[in-house]
Amino acid sequence: MPRRQHHENPVLNRSLVRGVEILRAFQPGVDLLGNGEIAERTQLSRATVSRLTQTLVECGLLEYERGRRAYRLAALVLSLAHAMRTGSPVLGVVAPLMRALAEKMRINVGLATADRDEMVYLESFRYNRKLALRNVVAGQRVPMELTSLGRAHLAVVDDAQRSALLVQFRQRHSAGWHCLREEMDAAKRDVNAKGCCAASWQPEVVAIAAPLVLPGRPIYVLNVSVRTTAGIAATEKQLSGPLLTLCEQAKTALLIADA
Repeated sequence: MPRRQHHENPVLNRSLVRGVEILRAFQPGVDLLGNGEIAERTQLSRATVSRLTQTLVECGLLEYERGRRAYRLAALVLSLAHAMRTGSPVLGVVAPLMRALAEKMRINVGLATADRDEMVYLESFRYNRKLALRNVVAGQRVPMELTSLGRAHLAVVDDAQRSALLVQFRQRHSAGWHCLREEMDAAKRDVNAKGCCAASWQPEVVAIAAPLVLPGRPIYVLNVSVRTTAGIAATEKQLSGPLLTLCEQAKTALLIADA
């Protein structure tokens, strides 16, 4: 993993940035990490990691398990996430609209935003009648380059951001890069022409996503998904209209809230 360039930005506090990188090292499915594992994941020296993990324990963001000489995220992290969700003006406005559509059509409706090269769900309502292969919850990450959420985001970011992300994706998917690049380019054309794009990166699950772009806000992406054997084209024909209507309702509600 290459060292993050912002570590060298003189405007930023390097210790704080490195501390955040340590917290980022804890991903779903990872309970405990020792200093060596954290150093490997963050590309920081073990001495730096040792100093910062002790600080994070003192701040209440990490817990130390002496028997295994390793760290886990502490309860304060969950409290911060809860504060973010309950204090988000976007979720407060958009979530009721999402829930109404999910209940009306018995489909799954999600809202996500980008974090580096992944998409993070901010909210998810799951009402599809058929059992899905996974249960998507707020805070869950999905690949940007493979999902409709991520491809809708890539369709509206500026050229410099898109180019930088494509470099990362090419390194990650060198074997199938040509096909993947074509799919992302096609998604961009669909968003420009129709306002949304579709993808099926898991068996029998089709998702359609539309970017929600408003001045002064980060890029958000709404999506709808179902587990189906109908295929992408048929599902997009059925669900793109309700999704685009939801997107317009969300834009209008947010503009009113900002007025």
